[in-house]
Amino acid sequence: MPTQWTSLVVLPVQLLITFFCLLCLLIVTPIANAEPIQITMRSINADGIGDVIGTVSAKDSDQGLVIFPDLTTIATGEHGFHLHTNPSCEAALNPEGESVSGLAAGGHWDPDNSGTHLGPFGNGHRGDLSKLIVDANGATTTNIVAPRLTTNDLKNHALIVHAGGDTYSDTPALGGGGARVACGVIN
Repeated sequence: MPTQWTSLVVLPVQLLITFFCLLCLLIVTPIANAEPIQITMRSINADGIGDVIGTVSAKDSDQGLVIFPDLTTIATGEHGFHLHTNPSCEAALNPEGESVSGLAAGGHWDPDNSGTHLGPFGNGHRGDLSKLIVDANGATTTNIVAPRLTTNDLKNHALIVHAGGDTYSDTPALGGGGARVACGVIN
């Protein structure tokens, strides 16, 4: 083959190999997400942190973060569930000087500064998770998906379970979850 033809064949082959390598990186990268993590959850109240009530595991998927709660001794019904800003489960004083359970965890994680509570599928706080449903035995093991989160987003924050349900809106305030009853810190 003449030299001029060799150059014309080699260049497209090199480009094809480069393209294939880049394509492989794009395909493999989403699969090679962070390792699953496990968070120990404890009961909390105005006096501080209580007993272990179970664990929450989380892993990345092509649908977002999948959360696997395995919790016990929680009141039957719906409970708000959120990723909070600070890595603390400690009680803290509110502006009125009253001790509030888990207040040191801060508010719902809102890195986009949306300032609104719209649930896990809205464009509000990214810390808004699907509510937990607790059965008559006080346990919850139903998996939930957080499509806008990854395991890396959880680090240096706290997961909080609230006493009440969640309307995924700002009415009542922050979806009406009420008191913070359980918490786990993710390091």
